Amino acid sequence: MLDRRALPTSRHESLPLVRIDGLNKWFGALHVLKNIDLTLRPGARVVVCGPSGSGKSTLIRCINGLERFQKGTIEFEGRSLGKSDRDAATARRLTGMVFQSFNLFPHLTVLANCTLALRRVLLKSAHEAEEIAMRHLTAVHIPEKARAYPAQLSGGQQQRAAIARALCLDPRIMLFDEPTSALDPEMIKEVLDVMIALANTGVTMVCVTHEMGFAREVADEIIFMDEGSIVEHASSNDFFSRAAHPRTRLFLDTILNH
Repeated sequence: MLDRRALPTSRHESLPLVRIDGLNKWFGALHVLKNIDLTLRPGARVVVCGPSGSGKSTLIRCINGLERFQKGTIEFEGRSLGKSDRDAATARRLTGMVFQSFNLFPHLTVLANCTLALRRVLLKSAHEAEEIAMRHLTAVHIPEKARAYPAQLSGGQQQRAAIARALCLDPRIMLFDEPTSALDPEMIKEVLDVMIALANTGVTMVCVTHEMGFAREVADEIIFMDEGSIVEHASSNDFFSRAAHPRTRLFLDTILNH
């Protein structure tokens, strides 16, 4: 069971955690995000789904500060983050990002991957950083892999190490970019089980995924995107039982009957 003490807690419950207004993003002439309006409350468990190329990953990368946007605003707890390097760094400090390709440093042990930012960014002592890292590695059920290198781990173990690394910095929100898409089928469940346990602690989560079983079990809100726009934003129950938009219903028919 994940240790709630080791996870982020909401410090400003009266404010939306994230508010996005009129967000637009272009890659050259390609308009990839079109007038996105979105409010994320503390403790929300949000799944973002949609066809490939719909802007899902770009949206959460803008929230994380990995992608710059040309128009609109993103606020964290009332603080507007613009387009500067400093704002991007602040966004990355407030968010934890888990990528589909793990992005662990191959030349560092799992423990060193988890303690690197703790020591260099938060200036923790070696002892304190290792204590924090081991708490999170225990939470994701791989404490025995602390001294192993990423290449010595299965794909599922690497992804769980990546989740632990993200949690070490006590993020205000956890962002997952298709975290199971690079995994063999037998390893998907072990990562989803960790994410379900994480969701049950109350941490704020936004997950880009096609795992509709996970969405049914965990999400309290589901966003469906298509061609750079949010087509539907509904409760999980409404999304699966009475989706309003024809494009959403077509997507669900295709995914659920595949």
